[in-house]
Amino acid sequence: MARKPDPEARERMLRTATRLFAQHGVHAVGLQQIIDDCHCGKNLLYREFGSKDELVMAFLERCARSWQEALDRAARAADGDPAGQLLALVDALAEEAADPAFRGCALRNAFAEFPDEDHPAHQFIVEHYAARQADLRAIARRADVTDPDELADRVELILDGLNTNGAVLGTRGAAGVARAFAEDVIRAARVPAGSGRQDSFPRLPQRPRSASGRPPGS
Repeated sequence: MARKPDPEARERMLRTATRLFAQHGVHAVGLQQIIDDCHCGKNLLYREFGSKDELVMAFLERCARSWQEALDRAARAADGDPAGQLLALVDALAEEAADPAFRGCALRNAFAEFPDEDHPAHQFIVEHYAARQADLRAIARRADVTDPDELADRVELILDGLNTNGAVLGTRGAAGVARAFAEDVIRAARVPAGSGRQDSFPRLPQRPRSASGRPPGS
C-alpha cells in the first residue's frame, strides 16, 4: 500500500530548500545537501517531491505567494487608499532591503538560472512578473492619477531597483530614499505641470520583518 503524504515532512523539506535556494542559488544546491540539512532520508524526499525539478517548482510557487501576502498587508496598511498601498509596498521592500541577510528577489535570482524559455521554471517566473505588473496597474487605476499604467510601471521599477541595490549594497545603498522617490513619482502623476499643488503622504506603519525562511523581495 502506498504511504500517505506527510504534510509536516514536506513543509520541513520545502522550508529547507527555500532557504538554501535563496542563499546559494538553485543549481548550486543538490538534493543531498537538502537531505543532510533537514535530516530526512532520500526516500522521504523523493516520496514528497519526485524530482529536483518538482521541488524547484514548489519553491517558486512559495516565493510567488509572498507577493500576494505583501499586497494584502499593503492594502490593510493603506486602509483603502490605492496610492498609499503602492507606498506601503515600497516601504515594506525598502525595510527588507536594509536587512543584512537580504539577497534580492528569489524569483528574479532563479530566473537567471533558467534562461531556456521552454523550461517550466522560466515560464512560471515570467507569468508571475506579468501578474505582478497587472496587480500594480490595477491598484494605480483606482488612484487619482493621469496615467495609471505609467505610474504602476514606475513603481515597479522602484521595487526592482530595491531588489537589486539592496542585495548588493544593503544599508549602504539607496533603500533609504525609496519612499521619497515613490512619493515624488505619485505626486508627479497626480499634479499637472505648473499647477503648484502639493500632495502630502502620511507615513504608513512599517510591516514586521519577515519570518525566518520566507522568500525575500518577490
